[in-house]
Amino acid sequence: MRDRPWTRRKFLWVALAAPIPLALAQPSPTLPATPACGDEDDELTPPQTEGPYFKPQSPERRSLLEPGLGGTRLLIQGYVLSTGCKPVARALLDFWQCDAQGQYDNQGFRLRGHQFSDASGRFVLETVVPGLYPGRTRHIHVKVQAPGRPALTSQLYFPGEPANASDRIFDRRLTMAVQKSNTLWQARFDFVLQV
Repeated sequence: MRDRPWTRRKFLWVALAAPIPLALAQPSPTLPATPACGDEDDELTPPQTEGPYFKPQSPERRSLLEPGLGGTRLLIQGYVLSTGCKPVARALLDFWQCDAQGQYDNQGFRLRGHQFSDASGRFVLETVVPGLYPGRTRHIHVKVQAPGRPALTSQLYFPGEPANASDRIFDRRLTMAVQKSNTLWQARFDFVLQV
């Protein structure tokens, strides 16, 4: 895998990834603006393997939290955009992950769910920080599909994880901007699709 230099767009995006609001119900005016794009470094979000644990027909929900679910709370926000930096409304985002102990639920739909981006292309996911699955670094699986287009299957990663260096499929272009506290991690990632 080629390690790409940071582009101007990525630098601006990380620099603007200030504290993300916790409100899930409505967009907040304090959400940092998505950087201007449409220049030469608008790269498509890279695809990655689906892995063995995808299940179709997950429930529609923005929060994967359930009673009895342990772990540190994680809030991921971002946008689904075209390469021309236009918001992609009603994009399907299907997330699945292991729990804080590194276990996937293959019987039901614990820590699995899908949602649709809003008119501005925005999505919000409330979940927990995934544990370490044997042989892998910490990650979250996702499928993103613009209306009438093929689905992108990929994975999201966490910065500064020791296992990033040894994970064979880790791709730093898929690393979220993350701010951590003892009770909540807040993350930001924008998907760029060929639309």
